[in-house]
Amino acid sequence: MAILAAVGLLFATACDADGNRMRVILDTDANNEIDDQHAIAYTLFNGDVFEVEGITVNATWGGGDVQQHYDEAERVVTLCGLEGVIDVYLGADGEFEEIRPDLDEPGFDGHEAVDFIIERALAEDERELVLLPIGKLTNIALALEKEPAIADNIRVVWLGSNYPRTGEYNKENDRGAAQYLLDADVHFEIVTVRYGRASGTDAVRATLADIREIMPGKGPEIDEPVIGRHGGEHTTFGDYSVTLFENYEMAGDPPARPLFDMAAVAIVKNPDWAQSTTIPAPVLRDLEDGGWSERPDNPREIIVWEHFDRDAIMADFYDRMENYVLPGGGE
Repeated sequence: MAILAAVGLLFATACDADGNRMRVILDTDANNEIDDQHAIAYTLFNGDVFEVEGITVNATWGGGDVQQHYDEAERVVTLCGLEGVIDVYLGADGEFEEIRPDLDEPGFDGHEAVDFIIERALAEDERELVLLPIGKLTNIALALEKEPAIADNIRVVWLGSNYPRTGEYNKENDRGAAQYLLDADVHFEIVTVRYGRASGTDAVRATLADIREIMPGKGPEIDEPVIGRHGGEHTTFGDYSVTLFENYEMAGDPPARPLFDMAAVAIVKNPDWAQSTTIPAPVLRDLEDGGWSERPDNPREIIVWEHFDRDAIMADFYDRMENYVLPGGGE
């Protein structure tokens, strides 16, 4: 298959500047669609690249309350053979501005995830902590608001927005958190979505035919089956992947589905798989319109990612499903 022929070209993978594994926390609305699950598995199967410190969850409009997102993340972690190795932490159900006044209360909405992010960001480690939010930005904004000192130790890489156009699910789920990150004195990168356009992660699509052909049986096989979101018993993530795709509406010819979230993880692994531009941080117009206004004189800069190498990213994804490296070097 053509997409797999490129795999041999993909081994110039970056860790950090010193060749160390990158410390990562993945922040996800895992039960929303089907790209989050693939992003989780891809992250966990790159154990030679990422030191996954934990997974935090939040709730967006789809997929139920935060407990359901937690349960889905746990299913994927278990199917990746990492139950009891990688922990999942409950994050925010609500939005940033709703929760912000309660940050001094011990049981505020999202406290487990927020406190975990802060704890790991303040850990004694010379490496920066990469926060990879692939849903709304609520947990990240709350952590920064509660403990501003973490800003110097983190890099935030967010899968979100159709910048410079309006809309996009993750942004719309918490515009206040997005604006907070745009204004915060913290390293902030946007991995664009851009529905229907070749320049965003919408272009990084997995076809139903490829999933059915490549994914069955991929990943470590676990002893006790996991009941999937759509029922059925699964002992590998690959088998669950097929079920997820077969129960989700595909689009296009051939039928396919973008793996937006997985693409965000991929460009952290290898920045050569997309193009980045540094710009003055724009502003969301009054938080009601949801559109963008440029601030060309703004000294605060962010990074915007676009033009993703779909073939290279998907080839590496499928390769890691077969040749996975679990955290700690296990296979």
